Amino acid sequence: MLELGVKFLISYFIGSLMGAMIVGRLRGGVDIRTMGSGNAGGTNALRTQGAVFAIGVVIIDIGKGVVGAGLVPELQLPFVPEDPMLSRTWLTVCCAAAAVLGHVWPIYHGFKGGKGAGTFVGTLVVLGPQVIVGVILVWVATLVLSGFVGLATMVAATALPLYLGIMVLPDEQPLFIYSVVMMMCIIFWHRSNVQRMREGSEHRNSRLMIFSRKGNDDES
Repeated sequence: MLELGVKFLISYFIGSLMGAMIVGRLRGGVDIRTMGSGNAGGTNALRTQGAVFAIGVVIIDIGKGVVGAGLVPELQLPFVPEDPMLSRTWLTVCCAAAAVLGHVWPIYHGFKGGKGAGTFVGTLVVLGPQVIVGVILVWVATLVLSGFVGLATMVAATALPLYLGIMVLPDEQPLFIYSVVMMMCIIFWHRSNVQRMREGSEHRNSRLMIFSRKGNDDES
C-alpha cells in the first residue's frame, strides 16, 4: 500500500501543474480563471487568449496525463519497495485517476482547476490508445452538430464506456471501470455547463456547426 499511496500522490502533484497557469505566467502573469468562464482549461484559454495560448495549455494538460499514468507507476523510488501484491494494471489506473484529480483540484492553485478532459485523454494514451481516435471522432461530431464544447466532452466521455461495455468486456475490465468512473466525474464537473444549456446562456460556437446559418458565435 505504501507504493500505491506514494505514487498516487506523485501523480496528483503532477496533475496539479496547470497548463493554463504555466502558460499564463510565461505570458506575463495571465490568469484565465479570472476571465471568460473562469475555467482553467483549453476551451476558456482559446476564447480568452487565442490559439497559441490554448495549444500550449492543451499540450501540458494532456502531457501530464501521459506522465502520471505512463511514467509514475514505473518509477523506482528509494525507500519505497515494489509491492508484489499490487497489480501493475490497477496501479496505473489509480495513478491515471490521480493525475485527473490533480487537474481538477490542483493543490498549487487553491484547488481551483479545470474539468479534467484534456488530462483524461492523456491517460488514455497509456491505458487505451486504441480508443482515442473513436473518442475524438465522437467529440468532433457532437461539437459540429451542437456547437457546445462541454456537451461534446460529456457525450464523448459517455460513449467510451458504452463502447467498451459492448465490444470489449469481459476483457479490459480495469479500463472499463476507469472509463465509467471518469464519465460520471466529467459529467459532474460539467454540471455548470448543463445548467447554462438549460438556461440558454451556454457559449455556442456556431461557426463550427455544419448545419448552422449563423456566421457568429451564439451566446444566447
